[in-house]
Amino acid sequence: MTTPPVMRALTPADMADVARLHDRVFGPGRFARTAYRVREGRPNKGVPLSAFCRCVMQGSRMIGALSLTEIKIGGTGGALLLGPIVVDQEFAGQGYGRGMIADAMEAARKGGARLVVLVGDAPYYSPLGFQVIPAGQIVLPGPVNPVRLLAAELQPGALAEYRGIIGGR
Repeated sequence: MTTPPVMRALTPADMADVARLHDRVFGPGRFARTAYRVREGRPNKGVPLSAFCRCVMQGSRMIGALSLTEIKIGGTGGALLLGPIVVDQEFAGQGYGRGMIADAMEAARKGGARLVVLVGDAPYYSPLGFQVIPAGQIVLPGPVNPVRLLAAELQPGALAEYRGIIGGR
């Protein structure tokens, strides 16, 4: 009998499993992405651990993981960078990614975060509350297609309070 998948917070003990899952799903090309520049110099080889990070486990097998990194935007804190989010290809399309995002965002809201930013496709993320950020309002330290830079307000009106470049906390 197969154990049903369970979502929970990531722990430091999970980081080796997260790295292996990233290797399997994304390969080495993931390090060239602009969002990784924000995470450079962080512990856990660029996969930061915050109280809002999540994983999905099936028994002892990690089938999904999501990171939320604390960031500042133009020097203003209270924001998070979502990603990477990864789901084992065997479990793709079954709602685990969106489930982790929704759970992590609710935890972040309760934890006092005001805004979540990510680089992604609006059709996938808009049902979760993400919208395209007005061009030039918020920028990453590298090239990003502006229509892929999205934000979700965890507190009403938060997006208007942020302007500038995204950097580490």
